[in-house]
Amino acid sequence: KKESMAPTTEESKPEAMVTDPAGGPANPKAKKLKGSTEKKKASDVDFDALEKQIAALRAQGAGKGEEALAKTVEDLLALEKTYRLQAELKATSMCCVAIVQVCFEARQWKMLNENVILISKRRAQLKQAVATTVKEAIAFIEQTPDEATKIELIKTLQSVTEGKIYLELERARLTRRLADIYESRGKIEEAAETLQEVAVETFGAMAKTEKIAFILEQVRLCLKKQDFIRAFILVKKVTPRAFSESRLASDAKAAEDGVDKKELAMDGTTAAPPDEGTPSLEELKLIYYRHLIAYYVHEGDALEICRAYQNIYDTPSIKSDAAKWTEVLKKVCWYVVLAPSGPMQQSILNTVYGDENLAKLPLYEKLLRIFVKSDIVQWTDVESQFGGEMAQQEEIFGGKGSENGATFKLRVVDHNILVISSYYDRITLRRLADILKIGEGEAEKYLADLVIKKTVTAKINRPEGTIVFGEKAKPEEVLTEWSGNIGKLLDILEKSCHKIHKECQQYKVNVPSML
Repeated sequence: KKESMAPTTEESKPEAMVTDPAGGPANPKAKKLKGSTEKKKASDVDFDALEKQIAALRAQGAGKGEEALAKTVEDLLALEKTYRLQAELKATSMCCVAIVQVCFEARQWKMLNENVILISKRRAQLKQAVATTVKEAIAFIEQTPDEATKIELIKTLQSVTEGKIYLELERARLTRRLADIYESRGKIEEAAETLQEVAVETFGAMAKTEKIAFILEQVRLCLKKQDFIRAFILVKKVTPRAFSESRLASDAKAAEDGVDKKELAMDGTTAAPPDEGTPSLEELKLIYYRHLIAYYVHEGDALEICRAYQNIYDTPSIKSDAAKWTEVLKKVCWYVVLAPSGPMQQSILNTVYGDENLAKLPLYEKLLRIFVKSDIVQWTDVESQFGGEMAQQEEIFGGKGSENGATFKLRVVDHNILVISSYYDRITLRRLADILKIGEGEAEKYLADLVIKKTVTAKINRPEGTIVFGEKAKPEEVLTEWSGNIGKLLDILEKSCHKIHKECQQYKVNVPSML
């Protein structure tokens, strides 16, 4: 039994070790693998022959009417199906492109739209083939006979690209074209809504500069239709960090060297180059801050407007042009003066006052000196000195900014009150009004506004007509101060006693004991 159960020598040999007389593998699996490889090689497409076949089919329907065109498209679709089911990417793409080109050459725009949709929806269709078809169709947009046909083609391509991540870049560019058409027709709301449908900040393949340009275009349309809330939400998607000095310098160097700067996509691959006509990063920075200025002008926030102009002033293209930086620096000076007093305002005020270019604008240097120095100034003197310049600044003090004239007067009064609070602990309301050259009621109102804003700490006693500047000390603070003063007094007393005894010892004077 043991002998019958033992395997024979032939059976015990591994299958892979068996060889044929010619030295090749005798393994049936190896033969099968070899056969499949040969079959795969045999199925390789002859692209030259395919190109001739496609050209022959296109020639059959060229200029022979709609029926011949339909027959050509049908034959090309059948050819496309053959290669699509074989997963032959290049051959399938060639057939798809040929279908689109045939429709375009015949100027059959409706058939072109139908076939683009048909190709994208066919079973087991290859993504790259769809992408190639869409890109080919996009090239025909500018050659459409009229605007209606152009819109129809764009909408067709939008429907094809919808939900396809590999075509998100093309979808964004198509949407922007459609929005431009709506805007040219005066349909601002429709253009804004169309553009807002695309959230480009999530697109991985799009270059950063193109993303910023797209978002800023959304902001521009929102501002144009007076939708300031949505405009502010959109503009916050772009961070000021995107316009840092290092990035601007890198972008400028690449432009100077004539090198296309490659940007990385979100997945680490190289992003697609920006669309033709996309502004440079420096230009986008200027557009970004101008949009912010438009929003803050509507909100009446002088400090934020000043900060935006300050960032524009720091841009290399502005700093290098004397005419440009002069106008921007003037606006920085006016808005920092119009801003309510506070830590940020004081910081910007001192920074601008120390700018070397301000010396070239003596009138504006004098303006800032008023608010930097702790001196009382009279509104009549200020108005006589700067009234002419205010009239020239139509953008700030004219039109919608007509209220800024009254605001400027208020800031002068606020400055005077701050100066008075630094010199006086207690003052009568009559004396305060006399210094400010205004009525007692106005003086009380201005002071109360500053107290409410916590710019000044003061207490007004109306029955007595007095004002006490400074915070009322808390009980624990008073006790701490009293304890500290007692300690200082005892230290002085001890030192005095020590010196008296020293003098007595020196001149041998007997001092009677107090005990």
